[in-house]
Amino acid sequence: MSFSFSSNRYLSVFQNVLVMVLKKTKSLSAKGFKKTNSKTSKSKTFSKTSSSKPSLEFNKLVSSKSVSTFSPKISKRQHKGYVYNVTTETGNLFVEDILVHNSGGLGTPPHLRVEPGMIHRASGGVLFIDEIATLSHKSQQELLTAMQEKKYAITGQSENSSGAMTRTEPVPCDFVLVAAGNYQDLEKVHPALRSRIRGYGYECYMNVDMDDNEENRKRLAQFVAQEVVKDGKIPHFSREAVEEIIFEAKRRADRKGKLTLKLRDLGGLVRASGDVAREKLHPLVLRQDVFEAKISARTLENQIVDKMIENKKDYEVYLTEGSVVGRVNGLAVFGDGSAGSIIPIEAAVTPPSSKNTFKVIATGKLGEIAKEAVQNVSVIFKKILGKEFSKDIHIQFLQTYDGVEGDSASVSIATAVISATEELPVKQEIAMTGSLSVRGEVLPVGGVSSKVGAAIKAGFKEIIVPKSNLQDIVISKEELSKVRIIPVSTLVDVLAVALVDSKEKKSFLKELSDAVYSEKTKVSFLKKIITKSILK
Repeated sequence: MSFSFSSNRYLSVFQNVLVMVLKKTKSLSAKGFKKTNSKTSKSKTFSKTSSSKPSLEFNKLVSSKSVSTFSPKISKRQHKGYVYNVTTETGNLFVEDILVHNSGGLGTPPHLRVEPGMIHRASGGVLFIDEIATLSHKSQQELLTAMQEKKYAITGQSENSSGAMTRTEPVPCDFVLVAAGNYQDLEKVHPALRSRIRGYGYECYMNVDMDDNEENRKRLAQFVAQEVVKDGKIPHFSREAVEEIIFEAKRRADRKGKLTLKLRDLGGLVRASGDVAREKLHPLVLRQDVFEAKISARTLENQIVDKMIENKKDYEVYLTEGSVVGRVNGLAVFGDGSAGSIIPIEAAVTPPSSKNTFKVIATGKLGEIAKEAVQNVSVIFKKILGKEFSKDIHIQFLQTYDGVEGDSASVSIATAVISATEELPVKQEIAMTGSLSVRGEVLPVGGVSSKVGAAIKAGFKEIIVPKSNLQDIVISKEELSKVRIIPVSTLVDVLAVALVDSKEKKSFLKELSDAVYSEKTKVSFLKKIITKSILK
């Protein structure tokens, strides 16, 4: 309820005070005072009598027109709005200049300030905490204490509040904790809390993909139907459109024989496809609608990378034709691995900075893993070049302003350095990716589908990938028809394809096999090289 005055609220303070004085005087007269009039003096005095009725003169004085009276009429009316308690922030709440609510803050009794937390509300049940790594270490310690003691006091302590603090006796909080988080944030979880979980519970790593079989494909089709019903606005999907969603789930899994379980991102594609179909007034979502949704619903990383590829191509930061010594087109991914990009890598040799040794200097804002990859590749250089080589090797990752991390550029680095040291030109219509061991074996890498897709968009004609990643490539038939995928197993395989054919190339490959590989594998490598040369 709220109150309001029916009289004019802007009367002067003097009038209000005068009325209060007159009312007080009237009250005193009614209790037994009467007025006496002295003939010798015009002054008015009051004396106490036994009469309980006020005199007529006093009534005339009060009702005299010469005095402006203020008789407020207070009426109740229902307040239709909300009443908020803002005592601890900006003082008491006033509605139409009248105090209508005064609870909470310092004036509230302690028992009314007790508010149970989630650990108390979940007592006897299950407490689920998502993104547990975002809790401060202090909060995690308090959570651990509550789990161990099975009781915890309710406290009004708050670092951001100036109100009073209330603390109760320990209150029961016996619950089952279920916590979730990302593997990358695992180091932010308090060690004592993890120890408690391992000692009295379980740690489970949730799969990010599932087997690609008929049963799981039906589950994905059911998921598409559920998302349509949940949205309530988009039309249902045709059989071909559902198959395209399943194909996208296979591509995003980035592993052969797997389907992604990142259903939130996949659900975004479902809704985007439905929006395209609604805009075209289609009764069902068609395969073409899903194709267009893939373009319109690209992630920010994909959009940025596409712009970067376009700009690099316009300014010839990377080339798609001809041959250049010491220059290779490497492939990389950005963000969560869904955005592929082109990273040109150049290598050059310079006079040594110290005698009887050479250095490998890499620039381009490299991460720890990328630096280690360069060091691993340098082992192969030492085996190939031997003690006679006395020049420094400089490696540059062109325009990698956001940095480079990972070892998937090992093959590209080795190819660029060998090209520079041996002065063997590299074909520029080829892009490549792959990790490299110290024994010259090409190892599998991640994000191969995104890398191949970026190379196709950039206009490359041939792409070198690790042989073990060949089945991981999920690209539409239309895109695969534009490019030739070349699987490789060793560094010799890479150089046999990437370097321009010449006598020097053949001689170097023989030296490489002698220096790096054993006698058993050397013969098979040479047979492969000779066979490929004959076929060409």
